[in-house]
Amino acid sequence: MKIINLTERPEFAEAVADWQWQAFGSENSREFFASVVKSCLTGADLPQTFIALDGDTLAGTVGLWRCDLISRQDLTPWLAALYVDDAYRSCGLGQKLQEFVLEQSRSSGFREVYLYAEFTGYYERFGWEYIGDALDYPDKPVRVYHQSLQAPVTSGR
Repeated sequence: MKIINLTERPEFAEAVADWQWQAFGSENSREFFASVVKSCLTGADLPQTFIALDGDTLAGTVGLWRCDLISRQDLTPWLAALYVDDAYRSCGLGQKLQEFVLEQSRSSGFREVYLYAEFTGYYERFGWEYIGDALDYPDKPVRVYHQSLQAPVTSGR
C-alpha cells in the first residue's frame, strides 16, 4: 500500500470526488466536492488530497484542508474527508491515512491538526482529543477533535 499526493496521480480525481460526495455530501453537493479536489491539484499548500493505492487500485483518501467546519474557521488545518473503500476496511488503512496527514502537517510546520465527526469512539483510539461540540452547516451537531504535533517535552534526566 502506498500513500501519495493526488497531484502525482490526477487521473483518480473524479473517483475521489465521487467517494467524498457519496460519503459526506447531499443530493446536490457533488460539484462542491469536485471543486475541492480540483483545487488540490493546483499545487497550493492547502488544500491537499492524499490517496492510498494498492498497486493501481484506489483504496482510500484523506484531505488536509485549511478549514472543514464553517463554524470553526478559527482552527486550522483540518484532517478532512477520510474515506476507505469497503474492500480495504478493517485493515488499518484509516489509521495509516491519519498518520500520513499528521506527518505531512508536521513537516509543513503546523503545530496542531483538527477534525470533526458526528460519532464517537473511532478517532479517540488514534490519539485525537475531543475538545468540544460545534455545528456543521446549517445546524447539525458535531464533535471537534484536536491533535498536537509538538514533540513531547522531556526532562534532561
